[in-house]
Amino acid sequence: MQAPTVLIISDEVDFSRRITARWQMERDVPTFTLLSGELWPRFAVDVFDVALVGDLRRDLLSVVLEPLHSTGQPIFCVCQDAATAQLVHERWPRISILRSNDLRSNDLQNNDLQNNDLRDNEQWLETLVLAAAEAVHRSRAESRARAAESACATLERHATLGRYMLEMRHNLNNALTSVLGNSDLLLLEPGSLSAQTRAQIETIRNMTLRIHEIMQRFSSLEKEMNVVAQQAEQDSGKSYAATAAGN
Repeated sequence: MQAPTVLIISDEVDFSRRITARWQMERDVPTFTLLSGELWPRFAVDVFDVALVGDLRRDLLSVVLEPLHSTGQPIFCVCQDAATAQLVHERWPRISILRSNDLRSNDLQNNDLQNNDLRDNEQWLETLVLAAAEAVHRSRAESRARAAESACATLERHATLGRYMLEMRHNLNNALTSVLGNSDLLLLEPGSLSAQTRAQIETIRNMTLRIHEIMQRFSSLEKEMNVVAQQAEQDSGKSYAATAAGN
């Protein structure tokens, strides 16, 4: 899995610089994609784990937030005034808002991050980075869960197909025996067959033998897998017994 990507969009260069510098202090540092509000429409990013939106002109809010909101990924928006925060909350309710009036409570309520002074108080930066980092971890965990579910579904389909093949091998072997027996009977009468027909029957016989060998290999694999499973059960039982004895 590739490193997580944090998308930062702001018209203030210092906003992106402070966030990336603060994030370097964390154990896991993601890949950052930095854009201004004016560049966003031309260089829109489709893949990211979390988006952080800073100061933007009012006319760019909809241009930036509307497509971000539709992605379903976590988004944090830093608003410098209550009017902008209210607008974002009403139009894009899924976006978490860092407001400029009271982050001192230092909590998350109704998807809003609250702050007292975004420019002079470092508390907003600490809260934003920690909340965004947690959102990244959650997004990656959900991606891994979806990948695991998909892999399990694929394995279950393969297992179903394998069980069906094992269940049908007896019928298939009977059919192969019939084809092989009849081809052998035809080959016992060389005078009644042309050279071309005889060659074709020999091909049928040889391919039947190959299919039979493949079916035998299926049976061998089943036995091997059963032995491995039984050995794993025994080892697990011994380990449990040893642990219980040690306690």
